[in-house]
Amino acid sequence: MTRRPTGEPHPGSCERPDGDGSHAESTAPPHVPEPAAPELTEAECRRCGTYIAGLDGRYACGVCGWVNDHSEGHRRLPRADEDPDRPPKGRRRPKQLPGPPDPGPSAVSGTGG
Repeated sequence: MTRRPTGEPHPGSCERPDGDGSHAESTAPPHVPEPAAPELTEAECRRCGTYIAGLDGRYACGVCGWVNDHSEGHRRLPRADEDPDRPPKGRRRPKQLPGPPDPGPSAVSGTGG
């Protein structure tokens, strides 16, 4: 393996040889700001009083099942195209596995006798 002198740009780099740190040519798309990370918020459940945590003011109580309305959050919800975990376009949903077989007419519960 060959070492290059410290401070020398990596081969194939677009950094200018004068070392000012700027790039000779930029082919990258314009920078789109990352959405801010959700804020962890805490409150009491409005139904049972349990202390619960949520994201950006959206809560769901694991004790009684209460959920506040999405519009009560601190920020707007991202659109589907803004979701970083969204599958790429053109990708199909996976096929559903077959359900349990039908029990048929012989499995009808009756008087048991």
